[in-house]
Amino acid sequence: MTRNEVMNLLEANQNVRGIENWQKMDFAKTGLTSYGIGLTQLRKLARKIGRDHDLAGELWRSNNYDAKTISLLIDEPRKMTRQQAERQVGQLDVGLLVHVYASCDATLAKVDFVIELAEAWMASDDSVRQRCGYLLLYEISKDKKKKAPEDAFFLEHIDHIRHSIHAQGYRVAQCMQAALIGIGKRNKALNKAAIAAVMAIGPVATDPKDHCEPTDVLKHLTSDYLKKKFAA
Repeated sequence: MTRNEVMNLLEANQNVRGIENWQKMDFAKTGLTSYGIGLTQLRKLARKIGRDHDLAGELWRSNNYDAKTISLLIDEPRKMTRQQAERQVGQLDVGLLVHVYASCDATLAKVDFVIELAEAWMASDDSVRQRCGYLLLYEISKDKKKKAPEDAFFLEHIDHIRHSIHAQGYRVAQCMQAALIGIGKRNKALNKAAIAAVMAIGPVATDPKDHCEPTDVLKHLTSDYLKKKFAA
């Protein structure tokens, strides 16, 4: 597909209620427009479009949120570079793009340099990079391949989160919690370590303007599914 064809496809799938919510949430002040399409539908459209690195680059340069999201979903991991990642992370105009960029089965999580990138961003002073770094750590924790890190790698990050989460803003803290959930689902030993960390951490600061319930990390880590999985 061409850029124009993708934009026509997005316009044809616009969601009036989503557009109203976009305006109500004041996202328009970022300078981005939106067709109000939900992430689930955008994923379906991305699969229809297919992987295309060059097209992803064109869509990323758009001032439309939906087009930028499609860009992140259709990029090709083997063609993405560290330079591209550093450039894009500084251009995440809307907080919602952080999760699409670094989590939700993100394309970026599939690059060969993902561990190196995650560690660099987690250690950054930039909160957006930190958030992306911990979300990438969550994605890394889901990797069951032979190249996946050993438990020592994850235990080190559990310990760091345990001792530093209260010094972070709520957005970074939320991403740290997501990482703990992912790591704690990996195996029995990491589950035990993550639960111990959560118990030691206690309540974590939340967004005072957020009407959603805070993440119950302990509930995730002690679910019936995980108890059964790690029973042996």
